[in-house]
Amino acid sequence: MVAREILDRSVRFVGALHDVTAARLAAEAYLDDLARVAPPAAPEHRDDILLVVSELAANTVEYAPGPFELRLSRSFDGVHVVLRDTSTTPPLPRPFDPGRGGRGIGWYLVQSLSRQAGVITHDQGKDVHVFLPW
Repeated sequence: MVAREILDRSVRFVGALHDVTAARLAAEAYLDDLARVAPPAAPEHRDDILLVVSELAANTVEYAPGPFELRLSRSFDGVHVVLRDTSTTPPLPRPFDPGRGGRGIGWYLVQSLSRQAGVITHDQGKDVHVFLPW
């Protein structure tokens, strides 16, 4: 089995709080399958992808109520994560606020860990695209 035989993974969620964990578990299953045929270049790449998926899902549940879809696919030298939600408002960097429980660094983390991150808005909401090393 070669790496290109790992099919893209797409999972839909209703947008409930427990879906943040479910999205992370779906990403873990995808990465486990991918690692069997194409191990990551560094162990931390797996953790970085899982952190990004968790941040994107958590932000979606908080700021874009409603269903969302997580898509994972193998790119040339990494993993392409797409999170589609119902809000047309792109993620924005927010100042770190210790008074809000340390919140405000999610989008910064996503951009810092990725090779590239971008947002495409459309009539039904937006797609957040993140390319991460593997």
